[in-house]
Amino acid sequence: MIPHTSGAVGHSDADVLLHAICDALLGAACLGDIGVHFPDTDMTYKNIDSKILLRKTVELISIQGYKIGNIDSSLCLQEPKIKPYIPEMQRAIASAAGIAENAVSIKATTTELMGFVGRKEGLVAYATVLLETI
Repeated sequence: MIPHTSGAVGHSDADVLLHAICDALLGAACLGDIGVHFPDTDMTYKNIDSKILLRKTVELISIQGYKIGNIDSSLCLQEPKIKPYIPEMQRAIASAAGIAENAVSIKATTTELMGFVGRKEGLVAYATVLLETI
């Protein structure tokens, strides 16, 4: 958890970056998206730690014969500044995904005060993954 006066709101813990990574993994394996597997209509996932969703996603892609080669991700937010937290975030994601820390890239940027991100009304996360066959 990165300390700040506001945060994302969602059915689970609303970890936007982990959700983007789960979506990228599921999409790359042609398994739909996070809402298909972990719907917000299912109370099982209410307030769930998104690292659990990532572990379950890794299991789903593994069943399809894939493993993660690497993860490249970006967070787009005006504040807080996350650079000091990136190494810890990489460790947590790598641990949950069962991959090496150097296989997890996290970048951060702002929108230079433009749009809803610039107005601090929300944030956006993007992720691209390389899947390898097992």
